[in-house]
Amino acid sequence: MGVFVILPLVLPLTALPIARLAEPYLHPRIATRLLTVLAGVLALCSTLCLGLLVVVGTAQLPGNPLPDAWSDPEVRAAVPYDEIAGKAAIVALVAVAVGCAAAAGRHCTVRRRAHRALAGLPVGELAVLTDEAPYAYALPGAGAGTGTRAGRVVVSTAMLDCLDARERAALVAHEHAHLGGHHHRYLLAVRLAARANPLLRPLRSAVAYTTERWADEEAARVTGERTVVARAIGKAALVSRGTPTPTLAGFAAPGPVPRRVAALLEPAPSAVSWPSVFTAVGLAVWTAAAGTLGSALSSANATITLFLVLKAATPL
Repeated sequence: MGVFVILPLVLPLTALPIARLAEPYLHPRIATRLLTVLAGVLALCSTLCLGLLVVVGTAQLPGNPLPDAWSDPEVRAAVPYDEIAGKAAIVALVAVAVGCAAAAGRHCTVRRRAHRALAGLPVGELAVLTDEAPYAYALPGAGAGTGTRAGRVVVSTAMLDCLDARERAALVAHEHAHLGGHHHRYLLAVRLAARANPLLRPLRSAVAYTTERWADEEAARVTGERTVVARAIGKAALVSRGTPTPTLAGFAAPGPVPRRVAALLEPAPSAVSWPSVFTAVGLAVWTAAAGTLGSALSSANATITLFLVLKAATPL
C-alpha cells in the first residue's frame, strides 16, 4: 500500500502545465471540458486517499471502528501504521468536507436568492433589473414548474446604458452561451475540486477563463461580429462589478480581459485541431493525462489493498 496512498495527494502537480498552456492553445470548449475532468478525477482520488490514511493511521486509536485483528503483526506489516499521518488526515478530511459544503451551499443560496429577486418580473429569457450598478450574468434555471427551468440572462439597466444596440446583442448572446453550455456546472466542479486539493487551484482559475472565452467565441459566431463582441467586453469590464458568486458566469468576469479582447481580434480558433505531442501544449496534455491516470491507479491500488487486508483480518 505504502506510497500508493500518498501519490494521489501530490500528483495534481502534473496538471499545472496544462492549466497554463490550455488557455491560449486549445479551443476554449475543449480546454474547459478537459480541465474540469482532470480536476474532478484528481480531487476524487486525493480525497479517497485521505480517507484511506484516516483508516490506516488511526487504527490503534481508541474508538476506531476496526476489529481487534487489525493490530495483528501480519496486518500491521502489510499496512504501515502512522498515527501522526492519520490524525493529520482527519483534520484535512474535515477541512475538505467543510470547504466543499460551504462552496456548494453558497452557490445554491445565491441562486435561490437571485430567483426570488426575479419572481415579480415577467417570465422570459432576459431579466432587466433597474439598478445603478452595472452587471450582467447567466442565472441557471431553478427547476421544473418555476418558468425558469432553462435559466435567464440577468442584466442591469446601468449595464445596458453603457452599450449600444449591437453590443447589447453581443452581451445577450454571450450569456446565452453560458446557459447553453451549462458553464456554472464546470465552474462549481473545479471550485469544489480546488477545495478538495489546493494544488488544483490553477485549474480553477484556468476554467474560469476558458468558460468566458467559450462564451466569447459563441457570441462572435452568433452575431458574426468579433470586433463588436470584443468592444462590448472591454466596455463592460471597465464598469462591471462582477457576478454574485464565482460559480455563476458573467459578461465581464474578473480576470485577464485584455487577453479575451485580443483573442477576439484574431481569427476564430479551430475546434478540431489537436496539438502534437512534440509541442509544449501537447506534452502538457500527456503529462496531465499520465498524472491523472497514475492518481487513479494509485488510489485504486491502495483501496483494493486495504479491502483485501480487512477481508483477511476479519473473515466472515
